[in-house]
Amino acid sequence: MKLIFLGPPGAGKGTQATGVSSHLRVPHISTGDMFRAAIKNETPTGLEAKRYMDAGQLVPDSVVVDMVRERLAMPDCANGYLLDGFPRTVEQARALDEIATPDAVVDIEVPDERLLARLTGRRVCSKCNGTFHVSKVADEKVCPVCGGELYQRDDDKPATISNRLGVYHEQTAPLIGYYAGLGKLKRIDVGALPLYDGDSRAEDVFQAILASLE
Repeated sequence: MKLIFLGPPGAGKGTQATGVSSHLRVPHISTGDMFRAAIKNETPTGLEAKRYMDAGQLVPDSVVVDMVRERLAMPDCANGYLLDGFPRTVEQARALDEIATPDAVVDIEVPDERLLARLTGRRVCSKCNGTFHVSKVADEKVCPVCGGELYQRDDDKPATISNRLGVYHEQTAPLIGYYAGLGKLKRIDVGALPLYDGDSRAEDVFQAILASLE
């Protein structure tokens, strides 16, 4: 099965995509992870992408489309895949249609106020790369797993988050209408699910996604 996951930053696409790809036994392809690896290795593509990501802007289509085309041509995608982070615009969706047509598109919807609370509280370990929320750790500066230093990524700071959400609503949200018009959209309204400690359980979201794909 060929799937696309849509949703604003902080909606939990990565977490859910990992679970669903394991359940369906297809590779989880995250363009965000690919770009971060390129940035870490300081490749020309990575350095170019970093300028846009640090500002909370979209990376140019020409860079993203070529990267995705190469990835989907790899042998592990022969029986399907799950795209997380691509496409982000209708133009990218049309470019993807020329490469491979998706079977279904899962749209995870979360209210903006909940997204702000999630993202501004997110911290990453400088040692093990683990991701944690300040409300779930004893010390927001110390990793509860390895003891490394926790830090806030530049793209998780309030000003950047607001910009990222603005970019999403302006440029990415139209994809919802695009795929709905093709009859491929599966909407998952996280705001309608039960709340636990101020948020919905990841397992409830996961089960809702599987039910929509059935």
